[in-house]
Amino acid sequence: MARRFFVRGAELPLYHPANHTGTTNRRLIGPDTVGDCNVEVLLGVVEKGKGALPHAHPGIEQICYMLEGSAVAEVAGERCELQPGDACYFPPGEMHVFTVTSEQPAKVLVIYSPPYGESPERVIRPRV
Repeated sequence: MARRFFVRGAELPLYHPANHTGTTNRRLIGPDTVGDCNVEVLLGVVEKGKGALPHAHPGIEQICYMLEGSAVAEVAGERCELQPGDACYFPPGEMHVFTVTSEQPAKVLVIYSPPYGESPERVIRPRV
């Protein structure tokens, strides 16, 4: 792959991440777009009342930065209402939930380190 430094989000394919509802992502920065191996940046759009079901990413840190809308994030027994300009951190291996509360869809910048790449073996779901 030729090395790239600039990405046009509108030119990237949309996908629906596993273990999420009403969520559409675009992978902006990562191995497939710019060849980076240490960080992955996504733009997520999430519908009202939808989001991430309980899950964790072993060995992967995750940050969510709210661009538009509002959401409730839960991690390690803590719960927080997020507004534009707010961020949350999900430590590696820690179960978390993210649910949109605004009437309009939320836009969220999501950062993974190292890149997650939607690998099913890199997700832990709660036991039922």
